[in-house]
Amino acid sequence: MATQSAQRTGLLFGFAAYGMWGLLPLYWHALADTGAGEVLAHRMVWSLPTAVVILALLRRWSWVTELIRRPKTLGLVVLAAAVISLNWGLFIWSVSADMVLESSLGYFINPLVSIAFGVLLLRERLRTAQWVAVGVGALAVVVMSVAYGKLPWLSLSLALTFATYGLIKKHIKLDGVEGFSAETAVQFLPALGFLVYLGVRGDSSFTTDGLGHALLLACAGVATALPLIFFGSAAVRLPLSTIGLLQYLAPAFMFVLGLTVFHEEMPPERWAGFGLVWLALCILTWDALRNARRGRAALRAAAERARVQGEEGAASAVAEVSEAPERPAAKP
Repeated sequence: MATQSAQRTGLLFGFAAYGMWGLLPLYWHALADTGAGEVLAHRMVWSLPTAVVILALLRRWSWVTELIRRPKTLGLVVLAAAVISLNWGLFIWSVSADMVLESSLGYFINPLVSIAFGVLLLRERLRTAQWVAVGVGALAVVVMSVAYGKLPWLSLSLALTFATYGLIKKHIKLDGVEGFSAETAVQFLPALGFLVYLGVRGDSSFTTDGLGHALLLACAGVATALPLIFFGSAAVRLPLSTIGLLQYLAPAFMFVLGLTVFHEEMPPERWAGFGLVWLALCILTWDALRNARRGRAALRAAAERARVQGEEGAASAVAEVSEAPERPAAKP
């Protein structure tokens, strides 16, 4: 019962995390009149105080000194901060440029790119279904490139930067809150310097476009941190296979927003490209579920074998005791 309750809670956190990520285009669209660079800088600057408040509430500071003593890991944190900054900047710009659909395609492609990284960089071996999914995904990129006369560079850039970020995070081995805090600490000074530069030039909108606009910019840190916290809460309560399925919610929400709210065009060639990507993801999902089911079946079989062997061992021990000659009682 406790496990089921934890999984229900995890699902709520997971839906909240990916739902918020999927609805972020609405937030950035409210700031569309502000340059993407300024919005990105505010997102970085306000993320650090948000992270500090979270760490203070959790009383989790010991990891800071440990990280400082590990220069290699600290270098990876700097690299991760640079890569995710590029990803954030591209995504914020895509909303102001009316390219939300292409952004959603990038996050749909991301699992396929991560698999390709696993093969090329980590020497991982793929199952047949995974190879088929990667091939179908590559075909989708070809179809959209031929149809448009150019590579879908925004989708590929978002997928590549996020997959690279995930690869780096795999080696950093900090949890969600700690990693977020470390990366925002790296981002803070360059972002603050850029905002000061905009202010000196008179190009900053923070104090000139009203209180509501200023609050939107200041709350960018909370909008960044909240889904991450919810994701961390979901990850400790749910199986990895469930988390893998939930990750498609965010680009699905973006896709719906691009069609229904931002009214972006969806010509036949774009439908064809999306259709192929969705087919690849269906193959991946089917393969992951089948593999997880086989794993659970193997565990059950192993547990049953252990139980049977244990019963047989106990029965054998009882038989040995019963067959042993009776010893004379000790004299008082």
